[in-house]
Amino acid sequence: MARQGSTKEKLYLYAIAPDSNGRSFGPIGLDGGTVYSITNGRVSAVVSDVPEKIRPERRQLAAHQEVLKRLMGETAGILPVAFGVVADGPEAIRRILSSNQKPFLEQLRHVAGRVEMGLRVTWDVPNIFEYFVQTHPELRVARDRFFGGHREPAQDDKIELGRLFDRLLMEDREAHAERVVEVLTPHCVEIKRNKPRTEREAVNLACLVGRDGQAKFEAAVFEAAKLFDNSYAFDYNGPWAPHNFVDLTLDL
Repeated sequence: MARQGSTKEKLYLYAIAPDSNGRSFGPIGLDGGTVYSITNGRVSAVVSDVPEKIRPERRQLAAHQEVLKRLMGETAGILPVAFGVVADGPEAIRRILSSNQKPFLEQLRHVAGRVEMGLRVTWDVPNIFEYFVQTHPELRVARDRFFGGHREPAQDDKIELGRLFDRLLMEDREAHAERVVEVLTPHCVEIKRNKPRTEREAVNLACLVGRDGQAKFEAAVFEAAKLFDNSYAFDYNGPWAPHNFVDLTLDL
């Protein structure tokens, strides 16, 4: 029998999934709450009862990810919801499902049978600025001109040197991303370039890959790595729920 959410409790939202007929997934949610689905039309929301406020504690984040992992293993595909989304009861959930049936179904079809893989390429060097000085004559000449001799460089000189470094950094990132994407594209349904999170990060990709194509994707990562020398480190991860390939507009 399908479980109904309490009207007094808030509902924590984990994902949008294909119609699962009010299924219960057991006590695997935040604070050990029972995870179950609320269905409207051809789509379901996977939820659990929670207090109004959710703290982003490590155990709660882990529980959220564990639910997504379980759903990924038992369904063709899901639309994962970011941590911390809470709705005002079952009727609010049903309204969301009703008003978004078409976009939810379209996105579920897009991610069905697919997972997200991540790839980060970083400069594995002691000092990124000194590495660029050694590998970019333009920057080396500017550094020597502004900082050579015994005079203290002017503030404008420092700013100009910083701008030159930033430009070269962006140009290299773009070139490196192009090289990697060219190798990975035949093995990915879609690739998204994410903004580097640190100065040392050269490439940050999210890749939508068929579940049966993960081995070929991993082999392609190693092929791409052969295009780079030992100054670079390749780190791929996954499979994950396809966070980077869904666009959920949830009017809560």
